[in-house]
Amino acid sequence: MGFSTGGSTRRRSATGAAVAVAMLGGATACGSETGTAPDPKLTPAQAVSRAAETTTGLTSLRYRVTGTVPQHGRIRAEASMGVDPSVMRMKITGLGDVADKPVEIRFVGGALYTQADTKALGDTRGRHWAKAEPAVWGSGTADNRSYGVLPRQLEGSPLVQSTILAGAPKVRETGTETVDGTRTTHYAGEVTSKGLRKAQAAAGDKKTRELRMNGLDQFLGLSLRSGSELAMDLWVDGDGRAKRFRLRGDTRGLDGKGREVDTGPLDLTFTFLEADPSVDVEPPAADDTVDIGALVDQGRTG
Repeated sequence: MGFSTGGSTRRRSATGAAVAVAMLGGATACGSETGTAPDPKLTPAQAVSRAAETTTGLTSLRYRVTGTVPQHGRIRAEASMGVDPSVMRMKITGLGDVADKPVEIRFVGGALYTQADTKALGDTRGRHWAKAEPAVWGSGTADNRSYGVLPRQLEGSPLVQSTILAGAPKVRETGTETVDGTRTTHYAGEVTSKGLRKAQAAAGDKKTRELRMNGLDQFLGLSLRSGSELAMDLWVDGDGRAKRFRLRGDTRGLDGKGREVDTGPLDLTFTFLEADPSVDVEPPAADDTVDIGALVDQGRTG
């Protein structure tokens, strides 16, 4: 696990990435069954569209992620996020050389903070956190920047990712299930970028077009193989909100010559544990934090 840089931070990219790779190599709800039956007057497509609108109206979320991420393998994470301002705190297992050791990641104030073994940087006086900025999480795919610490598929907001199924050409209802103590209705479908663009063009109002546009953006951020389908399952609770969703597809990347190559299967399940909780993300203490950018600048000018 390490940082990769680009855009406005290009001047630090080569040195910053090398430093961070060395440094981070050893890095460290609902209780009872609730919910009501789905509205029998809604078709599966209508129920999924309503869930997209209702879920993206949340201002904060506590959630869990499990599954397989290409080039990382099995991961498990629990996180809390807020929308305005955009903040996130996550503990994730499955990254780095010590894959069974959880790492805490925070996004706050336009910066990324990561628990790290800072000894690789030299004399850092026993500090336990690394800082990189500018950092962006949960925004549009082109804007997100976690410096390679998070897999690309975890850089997007799960609130928006949950809306992708609304752009499927056909949605089917597969039954009712209890998810984390909540009664839900299970929907499923297959999504392609072509289908999402068609759904966006066919949207009858501005709000729906924006939802479809944001869903397409998050679909592209999953790095799926060109022309392939994304299989998506969505579990909707009695309040008409997403309770869980699962994403499955084949991903691609670029080799050293810029050619597209397969990078393996994606299979992630997001479970929403609490809607609109109180979320307060604070940066680590300054005297326990190493600023990667400042160190790189010192090395270049020293």
